[in-house]
Amino acid sequence: MTEALMISNVLLWIAVLAALVGLFALARQIGVLYERVAPMGALMMDTGPKVGEPSPVFELPNLVGNTRVTIGRPGDKSTLLFFLSPTCPVCKKLLPILRSVNNTEKDWLRVVLTSDGEQPEHLAFYEKADLKEFPYLLSSEPGMAYRVAKLPYAVLLNEQGRIVAKGLVNSREQLESLFTAKELGVASVQEFIDHQHA
Repeated sequence: MTEALMISNVLLWIAVLAALVGLFALARQIGVLYERVAPMGALMMDTGPKVGEPSPVFELPNLVGNTRVTIGRPGDKSTLLFFLSPTCPVCKKLLPILRSVNNTEKDWLRVVLTSDGEQPEHLAFYEKADLKEFPYLLSSEPGMAYRVAKLPYAVLLNEQGRIVAKGLVNSREQLESLFTAKELGVASVQEFIDHQHA
């Protein structure tokens, strides 16, 4: 009886040690995967004006009020042009993030929302989402000029009116990757990572 108990105890310890070795091997593989999978920046589309080129210039009326908003001309701040739609759930999810960016980065950045469609729908969205702090353009011109095909999409212009980063943004990380690309002087975070691994 004791011999059978001893044998089962030894087999149990062998099984425990094998499980521990397997666990350490899996943990190591997960670490390797984290190193290989780079952070995903904004997804750049290969259409419209290229990064580094001057932005098309627009002077369009604000959705509310009698003011006009100028895009693409040299100024004292960079401009984040954010393309959205009242029917886009991801756009709505990003609004609190845009508010945060607008508050924390206001010394160097101006956030401008833009869309196209019917004015009553946008006015209702503007009021419901409480977007008073942002200039809001309602025109198809910016979307056509930048060839925006999917939403939400963002274009970052520097103080000289040049495009420094752009892309499809679905999360805070992708939005912030535009600012990171500007700081690094590259078109996108992916381009920076590719140069690091080359």
